[in-house]
Amino acid sequence: MLRQMADADPPARIRGRQAEARRNDRAVLDAAREVFAVHGPDASVAQVAAQAAVGMGSLYRRYPSKEALLQYLCQASMDQQVAAAEESLEPGRDPWEALAGYVRECVGFRAGVFSAVAGRIAVTEEMQATARHAHELLERLVDRAKRAGALRGDAGSVDIHELIELFSRRPAGNTLAHERLLAVALDGLRSPGPAALPGPAPDWQAYVRRWSGS
Repeated sequence: MLRQMADADPPARIRGRQAEARRNDRAVLDAAREVFAVHGPDASVAQVAAQAAVGMGSLYRRYPSKEALLQYLCQASMDQQVAAAEESLEPGRDPWEALAGYVRECVGFRAGVFSAVAGRIAVTEEMQATARHAHELLERLVDRAKRAGALRGDAGSVDIHELIELFSRRPAGNTLAHERLLAVALDGLRSPGPAALPGPAPDWQAYVRRWSGS
């Protein structure tokens, strides 16, 4: 019994390992966003590890396969989107600034970059539940902006999802150019729009079917 106690890791060492694991997770998430923005869904785990400066052994101890890593990355990204939407929905926020601020924040951390792997990985129940919750929160942001007369009536929440996807795929560098173009895009969503948007508003169910590979 005494030998077992002596061999056990002290709490301080356990906490240190947990903190290191959290730092590595964040480094991997940030690195993967950049790697997948540049190389698309065929980017390798080795490229992510190199960008994050994390050893392949450490990465595979936490994520036994590329699919497991991508599931984690998608889940972590959606969790951030939920947090951003909840903050934007806080009372007292201007409806348009709340929606535009949400878009800018999601684009800032490249929330839509992992859409490139849609249909290539299995979707967990947690991922499905979080995606629905994030979408419901965005719907509330969109509805508030429309009721305030700030968002054009023919724009919908899936338009916002796709706008975030588009600007999340920006390459590294020339950040100012992308900020300017995002400002132009957001201005085009203001009400009233100068001209009707082409075609019907995209459908949420069709949007999520990409993840099932159908």
